[in-house]
Amino acid sequence: MNAKTDLIIHGLRIDWSKIGRDSYLRNIPALSELDELEFRRPVTFFVGENGSGKSTLLEAIAVQYGFNPEGGTRNYRFSTYDSHSDLCSALTLSRGSRRAQWGYFLRAESFYNVATAEEEYSREGGNPMFLHRQSHGESFLSVAKENFRPGGLYLMDEPEAALSPQRQMAMLVKMAECASQGAQFIVATHSPVLLAIPDAEILSFDSAPLAPVRYEDTESYRVTEMFINHRQRMLELLLGEEPQEDRTE
Repeated sequence: MNAKTDLIIHGLRIDWSKIGRDSYLRNIPALSELDELEFRRPVTFFVGENGSGKSTLLEAIAVQYGFNPEGGTRNYRFSTYDSHSDLCSALTLSRGSRRAQWGYFLRAESFYNVATAEEEYSREGGNPMFLHRQSHGESFLSVAKENFRPGGLYLMDEPEAALSPQRQMAMLVKMAECASQGAQFIVATHSPVLLAIPDAEILSFDSAPLAPVRYEDTESYRVTEMFINHRQRMLELLLGEEPQEDRTE
């Protein structure tokens, strides 16, 4: 993979004076203690529990770079619901000398809207992808195959939401291939499959300030590994049952 000097986005800064004193952003520990962040690898993962701020930061990066808040390429200009936070206006990106040759913001929660917009835009010219005619997972992979290219910038929010484990592996291969050829990925995910991409940096939003974590120390890996290797015991704990060895006839 490429050295840090080749990255499209080197880092970011947050000017908290532009964010209101009563903003909910100040109540998110991982964000409230963040002033600067440096990207050091072609693939950076944001991990953390729901509500930890990873999607909020990813969205702010996307909007500052020029992507539509709901997703798509930088050419997409539509809005079904204005939900992005004040963080967008307080954030400044540190860009490298190399510009992205292409880019895409892929987010699970608003993908239906992007698919609809793609269909409408295709009527004005271009090759339609017919995303609505595919399953959710198939359409996600179609976007990756069509848009992920060497030298591009790709931001993804929980892409695993629509993908089977096998399709997550296919996404991993596509990401690793493009990253090795100059692309940069910033991804918020819970997927232990995607997180396994070699040489990626994983930043945990479960700690404040943000801190890099090893793959094996992520909650996504630990919980999945525990459930698979100790399934019966986990089910007993989750469902409030007595351990099988303690049961009597």
